[in-house]
Amino acid sequence: MTPNELPAGSAAFPAAVIPRLPAESTPTVQFQDVCLSFGEVHALDHVSFSMNPGETRVVLGAAGSGKTMLLKTAVGLVMPNSGHIRLFGEEVTGRKEAQLFDLRARVGILFQEGGLFDSLIIAENVAYPLLNQHAIEQSHAPSEAEVKQRVREALRFVELEHTLDKFPSELSGGMRRRVGIARAVVTAPALVLYDSPTAGLDPITANTIIALILKERDLRNTATIMVTHRYQDGHLMANFRYNPSSGEIEPAASSQKTTRFLVMREGRVIFEGSQPELLASTDPYVQKFARPGSA
Repeated sequence: MTPNELPAGSAAFPAAVIPRLPAESTPTVQFQDVCLSFGEVHALDHVSFSMNPGETRVVLGAAGSGKTMLLKTAVGLVMPNSGHIRLFGEEVTGRKEAQLFDLRARVGILFQEGGLFDSLIIAENVAYPLLNQHAIEQSHAPSEAEVKQRVREALRFVELEHTLDKFPSELSGGMRRRVGIARAVVTAPALVLYDSPTAGLDPITANTIIALILKERDLRNTATIMVTHRYQDGHLMANFRYNPSSGEIEPAASSQKTTRFLVMREGRVIFEGSQPELLASTDPYVQKFARPGSA
């Protein structure tokens, strides 16, 4: 993969919409000895990790290894049996649903396959988080004009402003995934969770999706957790960055120290480390996810 094979970035959100966040001492996400079981099945088994603003965690593993469940527990969609999860320094575990709204409002989520509402046009899909975000309703509900502006900016970010009045069924799989990214970032979240963002896409379209994820991360210093089956996705996250001056994706000066890989197996994190450490692992299971074309 050469830098020229990655797509150029499009126009960024205006600074007023996506400010660069200052470095913070409080971790964005903390998992401390988290366990979750369904009967005899251990969905998460003593999972612990922590990440800060601007950092990336690439989560690899076989189907059913706990990757998606890790994302669901991070935002309290599923509560663990034991352990502690903190978002932005605040405890998630043990909270009632209504007490999680404000924390979730600071998180963007790209669901598998994009997760768009088939009965809503693209503009309505992207506007949904703005119109239903509890924290915004509590402070300052955006006007209709503000919603339209931010929806257009989000779709311009993924180069799909022309799809405003279309339905998801009228778009290709890659375009639906890009709309999903627009919806995930329209509220300018501090943390974005991506659940298999490139699954089922051809290599060129998959690289376009990763380029957009890089762009969001590097423009806003966003913390990023990306579940994927593709080692190549993690390689790009670790070795490329978005240059706002040129508007393009380019090789990083050195491998991103802020990108770490987690490999899960049967609910456990059996590996956590940098890309060189991943490639150097002698564990046969880890090795399956540490080479180009792995799945």
